[in-house]
Amino acid sequence: MDYVTLNNGIKMPMVGLGVFRVKDQKECEEMVYQAIKLGYRLIDTAAAYENEEAVGRAIKRSSVPREDLFITTKLWVTDTNYERAKKGFQRSLDRLGLDYIDLYLIHQPYNDYYGAWRALEELYREGKVQAIGVDNFQQDRLIDFISFIDIKPAVNLIEANVFFQREEELLVMKNKNIQMEAWSPFAAGENKLFTNELLQKLSIKYQKSVAQIVLRWLYQRGIVSIPKSSNPERMKENIDIFGFEITREDMNAIAHLDTSQSCFPTRTKANEVEEFLENAKKFQV
Repeated sequence: MDYVTLNNGIKMPMVGLGVFRVKDQKECEEMVYQAIKLGYRLIDTAAAYENEEAVGRAIKRSSVPREDLFITTKLWVTDTNYERAKKGFQRSLDRLGLDYIDLYLIHQPYNDYYGAWRALEELYREGKVQAIGVDNFQQDRLIDFISFIDIKPAVNLIEANVFFQREEELLVMKNKNIQMEAWSPFAAGENKLFTNELLQKLSIKYQKSVAQIVLRWLYQRGIVSIPKSSNPERMKENIDIFGFEITREDMNAIAHLDTSQSCFPTRTKANEVEEFLENAKKFQV
């Protein structure tokens, strides 16, 4: 496994396992347990995923020392203010059964994320979390945010894949020394990613799967990724990306797949945000 050093000196694995939408507790526990056995060290969950307890059980079952694992979880919208953030953090810590979190993220840029960040800064200074960051902060909001806080985010987790490459965002984060992490690196299978003609040609050329080509492409751009799979063979494949290199010419070819469009419904209009927040308020974590 290769690692990147975050802006506070903490080392983060370049590839991890995401468990979004894995609500079956037994499935999630087994999935994480198998992933750790296969060599995964970064596990990404969230309060809103409703599977922190399953992740915690898998960690406890594994024989890997705690200090060798990098566990990420996230603060939900309804807890995103100073008063509730520490309680939200403690609930996640208890569910995971851990003494500390490696990376704690503000899950969405809504509610009082400035107040919540002050609470996260206190948790960080107390040693309860190794690194703090944000999730889904677009570049305008990210720059505004870091202009008025004390501790800069170590990570910003955003959607990034071959169809939505986020080159501008990557450049902004590199300039500000914030690590970019990609959720949905396979674009949730949208736009026929796995049967894309170019990616299939590169798969044959490098004798690697399309998934490995995509994850290697992200890695060579300096982006951490958290692919999701419950299939042990695919999980093994997804972290086996460090023994080959995509040429500059082929990296440039993949760049032409960019549509600059999200593969998911947007939240740029008032009614879209209102609908999201109404649903977020109904969900009690």
